[in-house]
Amino acid sequence: MPPGEKAMRAIGLVAAGVLLASSCPALPASAAVPATAAAGPMTEPTPKSSPTKKPSTKPTSKPSAKPSAKTSPTPSTSAPPPVSQAPVTCDLPRGYRGAIKEPWAQKRLAFQRVWGLTRGQGVKVAVVDSGVDTGHTMLDGRVVDYTDLTGTGRKDCAGHGTGVAALIAGRDLAAQGIPLTGVAPAARLVIVKQQNADRDDNGGERLPSAIRKATDAGAQVINVSIAAAPSAALEQAVRYAQDHDAVVVAAAGNATKDDGNDGPAYPASYPGVISVASLGEDGHRIESSGLQSRVDVGAPGKDLTIPWPGGGYNPQAEGTSFAAAYVSGVVALVRASHPALHQDQVVRRVLSTADGNVGDGTGRGMVNPTQAVTAIVPGEDTLGAATAQPALHPAKLAAPSHPDAHTTDVATGVAAGAVGLAALAALCGIVVPMGKRRGWRPGRVVLGDREEDEEPIVTGTEGGTIGAHH
Repeated sequence: MPPGEKAMRAIGLVAAGVLLASSCPALPASAAVPATAAAGPMTEPTPKSSPTKKPSTKPTSKPSAKPSAKTSPTPSTSAPPPVSQAPVTCDLPRGYRGAIKEPWAQKRLAFQRVWGLTRGQGVKVAVVDSGVDTGHTMLDGRVVDYTDLTGTGRKDCAGHGTGVAALIAGRDLAAQGIPLTGVAPAARLVIVKQQNADRDDNGGERLPSAIRKATDAGAQVINVSIAAAPSAALEQAVRYAQDHDAVVVAAAGNATKDDGNDGPAYPASYPGVISVASLGEDGHRIESSGLQSRVDVGAPGKDLTIPWPGGGYNPQAEGTSFAAAYVSGVVALVRASHPALHQDQVVRRVLSTADGNVGDGTGRGMVNPTQAVTAIVPGEDTLGAATAQPALHPAKLAAPSHPDAHTTDVATGVAAGAVGLAALAALCGIVVPMGKRRGWRPGRVVLGDREEDEEPIVTGTEGGTIGAHH
């Protein structure tokens, strides 16, 4: 092709390209590709199907027994939550409001028998849980300290913490015609809200801090009705509580595999923690209770009646969470009646006075409030403190006392009389045998060349002679 023709064709192609570009819309700026990687990191939304799974921390119970109709959400009236946290509203079913019979668990434990000695007065019990409804009749005025670690407000959106707290130290409602009460109604509650639902999606990251908060608030009993994975922080928090003379009571866990974790429950499995399983009326373990965890003692854990947020009750609660609450109430009774006991001594007393093992997973058996309060436990004195062994010192004889003159005269007279009686006894021992040998005849006395009869031996009275022979 001649050069001129090539030039003309090139000019035509350029013109066609310009015409085509002018007729197309411009690309959006967001579709532009950065020139270099130094422009900054790119953020991409994480697909919902592949989130990072964390171990869940869940209450070891089933508090929501499908009570009847739902209530309208109740707006929060608490203080504003921490910055960046939004208050939440609860959407719980309405609690049962009909007639209530005395629960079998309350009859079985019969803790009212020791109320003449102790009702838990002066003892603070911490409930590390989902918060509580402080407006419920059983809990009104019972809470002396409330810490919310979730930033969701002072409310219980799971119903779990309300039930646990009331079984421990709820008001006795017998005067209102409701046969329901806490084990230690004179105790006071320290509430530490560490989760806002029946499951903690953070895997228990707040639990160590919650136990430390409860300890710093002066709790003498800390109830943890939660099953979590073990961690160094959690173990250290438990030791911190024990070092500050707090008894830690925890649920042994229920055999559920919905979270893929069927191993031992913590903090229940740490040394020194009272690990609680749920038992039935016959004292045997409820089938799903405490299969993997060490069990120290048991308490009622099925067909329980607990208060429900917003008023009313849940008459079908179950699980080791509420069994642990009963044991925490008993510990409060013991701490009030035996204030000199250290936390490990309280643990020993509660375990050693239980009703006895009745099978696998029951530990020492059903907790016994009456025995826990009144029994004489070896190693404790009558005041409840451990009996101290006396220190060994060199033995010394007691110094003699200084008698007075009267005592000396009496002693001298007694001694003289004793000597006289001894002499008389000796004389009789000589004379009487001699008389017997002679047939009680007078002896013969030789005076020079003749013999004289001795005088007769007179042994009678009134001038008569006895045994005189002539």
